[in-house]
Amino acid sequence: MLTVTFADHHPFELPAELLRVASPSAEVQGHSPDQRVTVPGKRDVGIMKIEPVGNYAVRITFDDLHDTGIFTWDYLHQLGHEKEERWEAYLAELIEKGLSREK
Repeated sequence: MLTVTFADHHPFELPAELLRVASPSAEVQGHSPDQRVTVPGKRDVGIMKIEPVGNYAVRITFDDLHDTGIFTWDYLHQLGHEKEERWEAYLAELIEKGLSREK
């Protein structure tokens, strides 16, 4: 779980699994919306390391060694506000594609 606090809102608690499957990396998001990948099998993923990227973002290293996404503060703020909707959409995509949160 990553807890992020912004001045305009109470703290957001963002589960590692959500952060991993919504990674802003090209590996997950592709280079266009039709290239976005639904990432299965991340129910137990953990966060190994968080490093600042300037003053505008953090790089999260997950225990599956994914570390190519740069999470800007704006993106984390958006994820916090859209957490429930994104989570429900992710679960629906898994079902639609016959995938699972389990490894």
